[in-house]
Amino acid sequence: MRRGSGRTPVVSGGLATRIDALLPQTQCTRCGYPACLPYARAIARGEADIDQCPPGGQSGVDALAVLLGRASKTLNPAFGVEAPPAIAVIDEALCIGCTKCIQACPVDAIVGAAKRMHSILATECTGCELCIPPCPVDCIAMARTAVEPLQRVDILDRADHARRRFDARNRRLDRDRCARDAKRASAQTGAKANTPPISKTAVLEAIARGKARRKAGGDGPSRS
Repeated sequence: MRRGSGRTPVVSGGLATRIDALLPQTQCTRCGYPACLPYARAIARGEADIDQCPPGGQSGVDALAVLLGRASKTLNPAFGVEAPPAIAVIDEALCIGCTKCIQACPVDAIVGAAKRMHSILATECTGCELCIPPCPVDCIAMARTAVEPLQRVDILDRADHARRRFDARNRRLDRDRCARDAKRASAQTGAKANTPPISKTAVLEAIARGKARRKAGGDGPSRS
């Protein structure tokens, strides 16, 4: 028997996973969390509401309400509004190849190299818009790919693929980070290995030289 909507939900990894499965996986951060899964975990803990995901639309709010056994509500406009799908487009004539957009993309949907023109992989772009703010020359814009918001089945179909891309990117970043740390540690170890230890003989010889210098300069400081 329910005791009211104010009760604290049971926190479990399983619940967060089921909530995450209903989210669009754009990783846009509009909900106020760094990615979809942290938002799902916050909902499971009762720290976030179900109406904070514009890309999921009203159908997403309704789906979360059904899962959690609570009344649905209107999508909160404070977090954005539901809109037709869109993808990022780079003006190649303006792109300076700074790689800032590549670093910002949560699903590796932008290709290019430093000081070389970048391009959007249209089939991989989730429309998160995270590549726009860091661009120093304002060469990225959003282009709609449909007139109406996506149907629920299409949102979930895209979400599965986007989640895999997001997870793959995070694994790549972890590998890159480990490789950098290993290279740094190896360089430090090599520097230490190239520095020979001071032998006991060298220490005794240095002490003897110091005594000789003091003796040559007098037995001690003069006193008046």
